[in-house]
Amino acid sequence: MKDITVGQYIPGDNLLYLLDPRVKIGITLLFTLALLSTKGLLSYAVVSCWLAGALFSSGLRLGFIFRGLKGFLGLICMTALFSAVFTPGIPYIQWGWISVSREGLGLAGEFVVRFMLLIAGTSLLTYTTSPLSLLYGLGFLLRPFRRLGVPAHELAMMMSIALRFVPIMTEEAGKIMNAQRARGADFTGGNLLQQGRAFLPLIVPLFLSAWRRAEELSIAMDARCYHGGEGRTEWRKFRLTGMDIGVLTGAMVLTGLVLGARLV
Repeated sequence: MKDITVGQYIPGDNLLYLLDPRVKIGITLLFTLALLSTKGLLSYAVVSCWLAGALFSSGLRLGFIFRGLKGFLGLICMTALFSAVFTPGIPYIQWGWISVSREGLGLAGEFVVRFMLLIAGTSLLTYTTSPLSLLYGLGFLLRPFRRLGVPAHELAMMMSIALRFVPIMTEEAGKIMNAQRARGADFTGGNLLQQGRAFLPLIVPLFLSAWRRAEELSIAMDARCYHGGEGRTEWRKFRLTGMDIGVLTGAMVLTGLVLGARLV
């Protein structure tokens, strides 16, 4: 549980921290589009170099990024296994009724690479952007939808709170697991099915804890007279700089290269 770092904010003053939050959200969307459009080694090389440059400019340790990926290893392995087994094609491994095709292995490997790059790339947004800055960036990008009746500020607030609750609930789940271990619970023994059953007692106390924290947050917001984005002012004004425009332009060029390589 402690390895899940998605949603955390790591204070710093490197290049990536200095970018406008709107630009960082835009770069993240472009990176996701480029990653989902990758086809061939050239596209993967461009996306990998892009991510390496972002990691270098953030100043974060590579080990910290990999530690955040450990929390998703179970999901990655399970999805890759299903892709390898249930993808039709030329049989490569045959074991009884289970048949693993070459196409399935290729699809599974491609999924693993894409998923790991996606988690590492999108996690940089929360690692290098404070909650208030992230809220402003999301609210600004959703602002045009107000004309359609979409509550832009409220949606941005919900998304920001959801991201911040990930590490909080992860820490809470760790505390509950330690308390149940002290009472004799075993989360590692037995087969996969038995381990899954062992985690079922975590659901009720974790749900109650989330409900209690949500109620406390709503009371705190009511006590501060929060009433949505109507008439709301901003203490800090974000302005795009030449560096912001240059970095965003570079991201658009890299995305264009990946999309162009797919069409070739």
